[in-house]
Amino acid sequence: MGGLKAEAVAQIKEICGRYKDENTPLMMILSDIQNEYGYIPLDVQEIVSQETGISVAEIYGVVTFYSFFSLTPKGKYVIGCCLGTACYVKGAQNVIDKFSEILKIKPGETTADGLFTLDALRCIGACGIAPAVTINGTVYPKMSAGQVPDVLAHYTKEGATA
Repeated sequence: MGGLKAEAVAQIKEICGRYKDENTPLMMILSDIQNEYGYIPLDVQEIVSQETGISVAEIYGVVTFYSFFSLTPKGKYVIGCCLGTACYVKGAQNVIDKFSEILKIKPGETTADGLFTLDALRCIGACGIAPAVTINGTVYPKMSAGQVPDVLAHYTKEGATA
């Protein structure tokens, strides 16, 4: 916990306090922390454990089980490639492979410059527009590997001006 600033520790304790009257507060607490900080490292899990009485092992199990939660910081742009059945049969593996090739990262990794994180997702409920890709909530329907360079170029330009 030594690496966390006092303000962050206070904020995490405040988030835990919001749900003190809930029977099963862990998912709500972790969701709020993930939304606030973008990830949930071990030192934060230890604070949640101290505040809630839930073991670090149980908290870690939840954080690592649900793909929404992350142990490490995400990039500025989080690319989610759906690999659900409909997307997969329509070429989603080629799409994620192209992102991986261009960005030089594997799914679950972040580029060295912190600009992009590539995630392989299970069904995102966009089967009618398969294969689907999301980038920070923007959905790209009927993606092909050939479209990947242009999509990335848009964010690279945006990242350079932001």
